[in-house]
Amino acid sequence: MMSSISIVGLQNAALSSEPLYNPDLLRLDFSQIKTKFDPPISPSEPGEALIVRPLCPADYDKGFVQLLSQLTKVGNISKDQFLRRYTTMKACPNTYYVTVIEDTRSSHIVGSATLIVEQKFIHECAVRGRLEDVVVSDDYRGKQLGKLIIMTITLLAQHLNCYKITLDCKDRMIPLYTGLGYKLEQGGSNYMQIRFDNKKPFKL
Repeated sequence: MMSSISIVGLQNAALSSEPLYNPDLLRLDFSQIKTKFDPPISPSEPGEALIVRPLCPADYDKGFVQLLSQLTKVGNISKDQFLRRYTTMKACPNTYYVTVIEDTRSSHIVGSATLIVEQKFIHECAVRGRLEDVVVSDDYRGKQLGKLIIMTITLLAQHLNCYKITLDCKDRMIPLYTGLGYKLEQGGSNYMQIRFDNKKPFKL
């Protein structure tokens, strides 16, 4: 008979590999896109020892947070904070699609991007996609992984019936995204924001 400790261990292992969303959604048809990859790669064949998949709880220990720090300020995130945020995201079905690229040789996350699906009343209760937090490890540049993760999220948004997908990016990144089919909307390309400092009272 298996001991209770062994059962708990198996349960914890299963939970650590539980994907944020259904991995079958990543069975995308890359033959329909105009973007060319040389050599050819896709979510199902991203390169030697690489896999494209949904975020899992175990990815905290595979360097996911450290990878995000190559994109922007992340701060000190404990494993407990990570798991609580993961649980919150997973509790919102059909909304958060954090997608990662793992190098199975080193068990490290080397690329990531997020699709957020917004529920709308407009356009007959349609859904809109937002591409967020695109990052590829500095050590894996030149392997087409940036293009791969962007197009994976783009096709995923289409597969989920989003009426459009949008993104915000720095000026220097515009050529990359326009080369992948994204367009600056004439008369509507203004990015505006208010940043909040939660440690101070907000004043207009």
